[in-house]
Amino acid sequence: MADLQSLQDLAVISTENAAPVHVQKLDAQGRAYATGKRKNAIARVWIKPGTGKITVNGKEYRGYFARPVLQMLVQQPIGVASRTDQYDINATVAGGGLSGQAGALRHGISKALTYYEPELRTVLKKGGFLTRDSRVVERKKYGHAKARRSFQFSKR
Repeated sequence: MADLQSLQDLAVISTENAAPVHVQKLDAQGRAYATGKRKNAIARVWIKPGTGKITVNGKEYRGYFARPVLQMLVQQPIGVASRTDQYDINATVAGGGLSGQAGALRHGISKALTYYEPELRTVLKKGGFLTRDSRVVERKKYGHAKARRSFQFSKR
């Protein structure tokens, strides 16, 4: 009887230590949805199989993000996963500036890719695309001109 109990304990321990199994998460239309965040920007991203078209707030992403650096930022997770021209991406971004929105979109695309293809998780995790960049603007303190800048000091 004690042997049976120890076997059950081993079974419980082995299932607790097992790696989590990631499954595909799709909605009724066959799309993967994810939310990406960066600074004060939030991106809501939907991914479905297609021709590689990226739409941001109803515009083509090259028209929305005019700077080449921001366009490169948006394309990074797709390039690392080598899934160029395989998925249509539709996104809405709000809050913050263009740089924060591009970062939020990159985070959202990465998460949505892992929901559509769970085996891409290791590649994207290694590239650091699934980690939310938690750096935000430091708040202004009283008695200071800005967050850390003091007012000019005069002896006389």
